[in-house]
Amino acid sequence: LFPQQSGLYEYKIFGGLADCPPKLCADVYMDLDFRKQWDQYVKELYEKTYDGEKVIYWEVKYPFPLSNRDYVYIRQCREMDVDGRKIWVVLAQSVSVPQCPEKPGIIRVKSYKQSLAIESDGKTGSKVYMYYFDNPGGMIPSWLVNWAAKSGVPTFLKDMQKACRNYSKRT
Repeated sequence: LFPQQSGLYEYKIFGGLADCPPKLCADVYMDLDFRKQWDQYVKELYEKTYDGEKVIYWEVKYPFPLSNRDYVYIRQCREMDVDGRKIWVVLAQSVSVPQCPEKPGIIRVKSYKQSLAIESDGKTGSKVYMYYFDNPGGMIPSWLVNWAAKSGVPTFLKDMQKACRNYSKRT
């Protein structure tokens, strides 16, 4: 999707994770400490409570010569029953929190939104649907944006699948 208003793409991603049951996928996706171990792009990632609301801070490593980006966002995960189908839904959206100011040399992503749905593929794996939008700010060359969209998502799914296998060994 290419909304003319922002000039930035919104992504819809459909994929599958063989041999990764949906509950396991949701658990791995929600486990921030574990993500630091398997996601090579995580520089800093933690959850804190500000004014009674759980907020996530995430700094993402960008390739040289680009500046790293950081996100401040809220997210929720719900297990839903839709006509007998169990579906895990994760919603995330950027927020502005005065206690989490911008850092010098890091570009704050102020517009971020994600919706994720995970359900069984009918076998031993999961079907995954994701809607994703962010405005990374700064001057990022179009070739890098295209590369990230084309290769970043499949790589992320492969990393996630490997993480699921390793996670089940931990628990």
